[in-house]
Amino acid sequence: MKLKTILVPVDFSEHSAKALDTAIDLAKSFEGAEVVLLHCYPIYVGGVTPYGIVVPESFDRDCREAAQKQLDEWAEKVAAAGLTVRGTVTSRLPSEAISAHADEIGADIIVMGTRGLTGLKHVLLGSVAERTLRTAPCPVLTVRGD
Repeated sequence: MKLKTILVPVDFSEHSAKALDTAIDLAKSFEGAEVVLLHCYPIYVGGVTPYGIVVPESFDRDCREAAQKQLDEWAEKVAAAGLTVRGTVTSRLPSEAISAHADEIGADIIVMGTRGLTGLKHVLLGSVAERTLRTAPCPVLTVRGD
C-alpha cells in the first residue's frame, strides 16, 4: 500500500501535535506523500442563542483568520520536514467535516489524536475520533497524546 495523501485533523491540542508528529514520520516513509491539515471551528453566525445574543459575522471572520494563522504555523513544521503540505479551515462540525474532507481529497489515511482540546476522557476514544472511525472512507490511525 502506498500512501499519497495523509489527512491530519488538528485542534491545536497536545494530542493533535502528537498526531502531526506521527503523520510527518509516516509521510517521510512514502516518497511524494502529502500531509493535509484540517481545522474545524464550528460557529453559528447569526444564530440566536437561548439568551437572545446574535453572533456577528465579524466574529466568524476573526475566528477564521486566527485559526488560519495557527494552521499556517503548524504547516510550517511539516514543510520544514521537507514534505508537501496544505491546510483547510472550516466552520463545519469536526464530526461531519473530517470524513467528508477525507472523501473530497481522496485521503489514503487519517491520522488524528484520540482526544481534543477538552481533554475529557471518553469510554474508549473522544467522540470526534470515535465518529471518524465509524464514518471515514479510509483507514484511521488514532494517536494518544501521552
